[in-house]
Amino acid sequence: MQPIYDESFEMIVQDVEIEPQREEYHPVKLITSRGSIHCRYYSVQDAEKAVIWVGGVGGGWDTPARGLYPLLCEHLRTEAIASLRVRYRNPTQLEESILDVLAGITYLQDEGIESLALVGHSFGGAVVIQAAAQSPDVHTVVTLATQAYGTDPVPELATQCSLLLLHGIADEVLPPECSQRVYQLALEPKHLILYPNAHHGLDEVADEVYPTVRDWIIQQLNRS
Repeated sequence: MQPIYDESFEMIVQDVEIEPQREEYHPVKLITSRGSIHCRYYSVQDAEKAVIWVGGVGGGWDTPARGLYPLLCEHLRTEAIASLRVRYRNPTQLEESILDVLAGITYLQDEGIESLALVGHSFGGAVVIQAAAQSPDVHTVVTLATQAYGTDPVPELATQCSLLLLHGIADEVLPPECSQRVYQLALEPKHLILYPNAHHGLDEVADEVYPTVRDWIIQQLNRS
């Protein structure tokens, strides 16, 4: 497979190991030149559209809004949209985490996916913005309580990639001004929603976040 990123900081996906389906997903291990990336693949037969989901610096299978990620991974299957949850190798290192997402994009492209959405929470917001700026197959990005650091490439998404930003006004970890700054830098199409009384995990507004993210992804991937 082709190297990911640039000559000074690259990753090569060397092999893929796929385990039998476990519950709703296939455990997938992407074996790369920089270590193994563990993923959960919610496959759809003959799918051409997919979403990659990543969490924050906590690592693991982090998901905001009371289990938003696995819930939407299952629901989007009914819309013929596959999903790949990616667990960072080094969840505090931005560049390494960007490479993890780019490796996930490469895997999905090899599976026949042509149109992608990227979703990231907190630290993951910067990760998905930077990864989207590297891949023309990404048609929309959703950030949930994103940090501002590392999001400077957001104008590079330009008109081919839409942007949805959600943030809680009562966020005690990253203030809503982070998403507001990203919104100001981004080009159209873009949309910002601020939730009063919602904290960093957006648990308080999970019932609102779920349909908002679902409908946005379906609409944006179907327009591509």
